[in-house]
Amino acid sequence: MVTDQADNITSHGRKLSQAGCLCIGLLLAGCSGDLGYGGLGDYVFGDGDSTPQSASVDSGDAVAPDLSGIEDGKPIAELYNDALDKLKEERYEKAAKAFGEVERQHPYSKWATRAILMQAYANYQRNDYDAAQNAAQRFITLHPGHIDAPYAYYLIAISHYEQISDVKRDQSSTAKALASLEEISQRYPGTAYARDAEAKAVLARDHLAGKEMEVGRYYLGKKAFLPGINRFKTVVQNYQTTTHTPEALYRLTEAYLALGIRSEAQTAAAVLGHNYPNSVWYRDSYALLSGQGLAPTENKSSWISKAVSSINPF
Repeated sequence: MVTDQADNITSHGRKLSQAGCLCIGLLLAGCSGDLGYGGLGDYVFGDGDSTPQSASVDSGDAVAPDLSGIEDGKPIAELYNDALDKLKEERYEKAAKAFGEVERQHPYSKWATRAILMQAYANYQRNDYDAAQNAAQRFITLHPGHIDAPYAYYLIAISHYEQISDVKRDQSSTAKALASLEEISQRYPGTAYARDAEAKAVLARDHLAGKEMEVGRYYLGKKAFLPGINRFKTVVQNYQTTTHTPEALYRLTEAYLALGIRSEAQTAAAVLGHNYPNSVWYRDSYALLSGQGLAPTENKSSWISKAVSSINPF
């Protein structure tokens, strides 16, 4: 059996700090603007002029916003600094609430705009993915053209991604993660966000294919060949660039042969041999056919031949 790559991924310990050159997870480290949309460290600390909203709120150097017309509540700088301190101390639940106060008390300020994303980040850090997604989506709804909208989209996607589970479990979060990651690639092509999203999408697709294989093997074990074929067909048609395709083609050979549909079995084996000639799955399918006096022979009119015509071998 091919080991499912996705089985080795758990939903814990894979925080944004591991996103390579992306400054997302290094939010508090003050990393700067190689994202093309302003570094998130700059976004928090107002370092330089990487975003249109840059302004320092660090202790001893606070640039207090215009408070004219505001009579109640703490000054914005004080509220924001308090929330930021909690974030630095990794008191994420309290930080999220504190940033919420910035938004509540000064809803029309530029600091409220920042605070929404900071709530999303703080909630993400404490594994409250629903709250993180809700805050990020609120930011997008209120500020769809904002320079940091890509970060909000990324937080939504990565929150789904963190919830990817073992292929033996429900994969609804994986499907949502893939859709969100693909949206980032489409909206912001060529950016660091898109590059990271595309890398993570590879694993998400592999995970979804792995789930189909898991169910398909179960059906084969029960001799329910048609339901099994449908699962392997999904892998070949929808996830053909994943690591599961060679086994899916072998399983199709096995299932069609069991049903006596020799032409399709021979086609699956032939396509497997053409695209993955050194695969153990091809050797096994060849042996399976040889045992019945058959050889891999491709039927060009078969759905298998048409579906796999664009496969690039690994």
